[in-house]
Amino acid sequence: MNERRLQVELRHRLGALELDVDFELGERPVALIGPNGAGKSTVLKLLAGGLLPDEGRVAWQGRAWVDTRTGVALSPAARRVGYVPQGPSLFETMRVWENVAFGLRDGAGGREGKRAEALHWLDRWGAASLAERRVGALSGGEAQRVAMVRALAARPDVLLLDEPLSALDAIARRRLRARLSEAIVELKVPTIIVTHDWRDVAAMGARVVAMEEGRIVQSGDLKALGETPSSAFIAEFSGV
Repeated sequence: MNERRLQVELRHRLGALELDVDFELGERPVALIGPNGAGKSTVLKLLAGGLLPDEGRVAWQGRAWVDTRTGVALSPAARRVGYVPQGPSLFETMRVWENVAFGLRDGAGGREGKRAEALHWLDRWGAASLAERRVGALSGGEAQRVAMVRALAARPDVLLLDEPLSALDAIARRRLRARLSEAIVELKVPTIIVTHDWRDVAAMGARVVAMEEGRIVQSGDLKALGETPSSAFIAEFSGV
């Protein structure tokens, strides 16, 4: 069986940012790192379909999600992406389990079947106690956890995570980092994570793609980047 692969070629201008990136995502996670304003979150928005690039092509398994040369531009839903932005995009008036169930496929056995599956996923993530609460009553860390559960429960083709652990305290971050790493391996879902924490990279065994000012300046294993960092940011991130 061929490895699932996402091919990314993007050119986009957003304010002062001029984005120009080419990279591939396979079954090994990719960690996008870089200083604030480097364009990491913009890359995820372009991949998720929240933005359309000025120029470029994104293809999953050879099928274009977007191609500015041919006019192809699939909707976010058609891309089957699990996207967790920095500020969790949840339905605040709905219960937690309803938010998780919302992303499940229709074959989950109707409303009760979806509820059971949603509760199963929440329990796996230590969030069963939140199931009946309204999202508007959750803390930032709790909402972020629910957003991750919803994204994974939908069994997406590609998972896009924008600093998913940043709103958590140190203990919760360590626990959920381990759970997230296990889930990515179990589901075999190609994943891109934006992070400022080298421990996320290490836990997931991710390949690092370092960005600065809208461009990729270095990529490879965390250890290799630390041995020959191309910038002060990469050296600091790698602990050099």
